[in-house]
This record gives sequence, structure tokens and C-alpha cells, in this order.
Amino acid sequence: MKKGILIITLFLASVGLYAQKNNVEVLYFKAELACCQATACNNLESEIKSIVEKNFPSENVTFKQVSLVNDANKALVSKYNAKSQTVVLVTTKNGKESSIDVSDIVRKYVRNENKKAFEKSMIEKIKESLN
Repeated sequence: MKKGILIITLFLASVGLYAQKNNVEVLYFKAELACCQATACNNLESEIKSIVEKNFPSENVTFKQVSLVNDANKALVSKYNAKSQTVVLVTTKNGKESSIDVSDIVRKYVRNENKKAFEKSMIEKIKESLN
């Protein structure tokens, strides 16, 4: 009886690991800027966070703001060569991590202010990272 329960438990655990989805963390790197620049930076951060929360509410996608000046973040800033408004998608699957810098999409949005195109591009990149 105990042997049967152990086998069933191991089977269920292995199926759970196999079916595990990717985790994607959207990292938004932020500097301490002067007031008008800070407002623009805060608005951009808010828009990215909103895209994540609105389009991936039940998925394994999280948003994280990373302060460039915080000593605790030095390793992340160095790892991704981050500057203000750098956005990186970090995917973790089966304990392995990969990343993609999507800052070019952010810069394009800042220049042309096309919110629909920005949202569409961000959603596509996040979905690609989930697969």
C-alpha cells in the first residue's frame, strides 16, 4: 500500500514538473531623475506594468521595477547592462534562465507615442517568452 502511494506521488510530481509553464519577469530599470524626466519615466513604468497586469492576469508573468541606484540591484544592472528605461524579459523554465532586451520597443514608443503598436509589440514579445 505504501509503495503504491509512493509511486502515485512520484508520478504526479513528475507530471506537474513536465506541465510547468514558463515564468516571465518583466524588469523595468529606473534611475532617479529630475522632476520632468521622472514624470515621463513613471508614466512609462505605469504603462508597461498595466500591459502586463491587463493582458497576463492569470499567467506566470510578473512586473518588477529595478532601481539603478540601489546597491542591492548592482548585479542585475551589470548583468543586463541596464540604463534608465531598459526593459528586459527574463524567462525561467526548468530552472534555466534566458533573457531578451526589449528596450528598442520602448524607445520606439517614446519617439512615436503609438500606444496601440507599443502594447501589441510588448504582448507579442511576452507571449514569445512564455512559449
